Amino acid sequence: MRWILLPFDFRIDEGSWVNMRRQKGFSLIELLIVVAIILIIAAIAIPNLQRAKMSANEAAAVQAMRSIFTAEASYFSQGWNNPTSVGFSNKLPDLGSSAGCNPPSLTSACQLDDVIANATTAATGKSGYFFTYTPVSNGTENVGFTLNGDPVQRGSTGSRSFFTDQSGIVRQNAAAPATVADPPIQ
Repeated sequence: MRWILLPFDFRIDEGSWVNMRRQKGFSLIELLIVVAIILIIAAIAIPNLQRAKMSANEAAAVQAMRSIFTAEASYFSQGWNNPTSVGFSNKLPDLGSSAGCNPPSLTSACQLDDVIANATTAATGKSGYFFTYTPVSNGTENVGFTLNGDPVQRGSTGSRSFFTDQSGIVRQNAAAPATVADPPIQ
């Protein structure tokens, strides 16, 4: 007896005739297995992607706070006379360029990107964070400031709040808005 190998790997006896339908496409069970594998991979990858996005937002918020501190130090060194105070700026948008930069002025210092300078509410946040700026006055001049960076939506755009002041030390708090009493970031 001699065997013949057919292209679809079904062996038949040379003398017999077998009617076999050649299968085209995939069976339902094969497709379900592929879909299940894709869903398992997605279930693993999506939470990791969300954590990576929150981590990137937090890093961007810390960098923005450092930029704001640098802009405040530059503003302070300019010695501009504000209508009611001298020293640090009266509000965060004063550090931006909303009124033009030719020449820079006390309300348009051109020290900071306008997106960061105007990220003062949850609706205008930058990279999932918004900033609350408060000048500290001694009655005649702004001798300091406090700056809070809070997530627009805690747990979604970020999990930590940040704080800095005229010292430039950035502090963090995972449960509430950060204060001067919280630990510094590493």
